[in-house]
Amino acid sequence: MRRRSRFLFTMMCFGFAFFYVPILSMIVFSFNNARLATVWGGFSTKWYVKLFENDQVINAAILSLKIAVLSASFATILGTMAGLALARFKVFRGRTLFSGLVTAPLIMPEVITGISSLIFFIMLAEWVGWPAQRGFATVTLAHITFSMVFVTTIVHSRLTEADVAVEEAAMDLGSRPWQVMRDITLPIISPAILSGWLLAFTISLDDVVITSFTTGPGNTTLPLLIWSKVKLGVTPDVNALATITVCVVGIGVIIAGIVLNAAEKRRERDAQLAYQANL
Repeated sequence: MRRRSRFLFTMMCFGFAFFYVPILSMIVFSFNNARLATVWGGFSTKWYVKLFENDQVINAAILSLKIAVLSASFATILGTMAGLALARFKVFRGRTLFSGLVTAPLIMPEVITGISSLIFFIMLAEWVGWPAQRGFATVTLAHITFSMVFVTTIVHSRLTEADVAVEEAAMDLGSRPWQVMRDITLPIISPAILSGWLLAFTISLDDVVITSFTTGPGNTTLPLLIWSKVKLGVTPDVNALATITVCVVGIGVIIAGIVLNAAEKRRERDAQLAYQANL
């Protein structure tokens, strides 16, 4: 058992090092004074200054944030509705087809999703004249279609674990369906909704494959800009841009964790108070 625990601990350390040492090295070399990203030339923050003076990077970051927020919000609304339908309506006509259509993007390669989205927008432009050109709207619609699946899966899993008897008791006590949804169901699945929104936001923010198929000239997102820079060679300004992205995502994860833990503790406290009141 002791040898086994040592082996597992060693493999765990190796796994963490494999994932985080490259990120740490990228952060360190983002403060490099030299032009070469792999040769240390002294500590400097000039690449961060040049990065914030680069209008192309700023515009790409703003565009990516707009697309991510909008697509994550719509994907969360549609995914929550789909998760509710799958969890609460066990039998209805076309349920198998609906479930398959909802979960298909999970196992479908992103290249196939990107090509199919591109063909769809081209055909739509020929039939109805919209979109006139691919850009913000087409990328947002493609991201909504792709990220909605993850929200549906998370919400459906949370509803499956929830106790239906609580909703049924509220109905028996005279609550309307919309009141049960507002006072019982939504508070129960609110952590799942927030988690789904954050996941959809992250997927949209760092997507390259689908975006490359559905975007057009003058609508370069931040991941596409980083990809185009990396193809010419990794430079310290790319390291600085990636470091800022890692920091922003890390802060978002920490804040989300705090919010979710607070909501879970509040839910457990309310359930305990309700249980004690019924004794």
